[in-house]
Amino acid sequence: MSDWVFLRGLTRESAHWGDFPARFESALPGARVHLIDLPGNGLRCAERSPATVADMVADARAQLQRLGITTPVHLLALSLGAMVATQWLHSAPQDIASAVLVNTSMRPFSPLHHRMRMHNLPTLLRLVFGSPSSEEAERLIWRMTSRQATVDEAVLARWIAARLQHPVQAVNALRQLLAAARFRAPAGLPQRPVLLLTSRGDRLVSNRCSEALAQAWGCALALHPDAGHDLPLDDPDWVIAQVRPWVERLQPG
Repeated sequence: MSDWVFLRGLTRESAHWGDFPARFESALPGARVHLIDLPGNGLRCAERSPATVADMVADARAQLQRLGITTPVHLLALSLGAMVATQWLHSAPQDIASAVLVNTSMRPFSPLHHRMRMHNLPTLLRLVFGSPSSEEAERLIWRMTSRQATVDEAVLARWIAARLQHPVQAVNALRQLLAAARFRAPAGLPQRPVLLLTSRGDRLVSNRCSEALAQAWGCALALHPDAGHDLPLDDPDWVIAQVRPWVERLQPG
């Protein structure tokens, strides 16, 4: 049995994984997936979001303790969640068996205009400060994070329901955005195996960010030819097809 902890990105929650965790468990024998929300998101939407990635790590570690999840665990983390995973790898490597980082970006490896494609700034500001309706907000997020030819209305309906049930406060969205913008990866190489997954079609973050990390850390990298930022949404089978053999190669014997 191997325990996997999944971490989402900016203002997103466990519900946004959809059926990916169940598909992941079915494809990887013995895998058991745990979904945790960072403060300010999901079931914890009434809490204040930490202003630093290091504090997000401290909270995630405390969650594992409360849930009785024995470390070391494997991490699969997207975007801001992957920054949390990176800090975790450096500050408490004993907690981690391996990490899969999806479409992430961070200083000092990439410039700002690669870490966030600037044409998204008006949309991000509108989401934080413009008070769009739940449907309008989720359609904006879909356009930023997916490259599917048409919107999956069933998935979008679930996103809208999650937003209505667990609304993210504007101040928390801003605190998460600032934490991501200020995050600087710790010096030194990760002490555990890392797989980087990235998408050539990512409209939010340049795939060059993951490529720069792979070069700096000397770790494995897989590039999807056309998916968007939310790789587990756009091509869950591809993500699983990259992770499964990589994890199998890590097993002793």
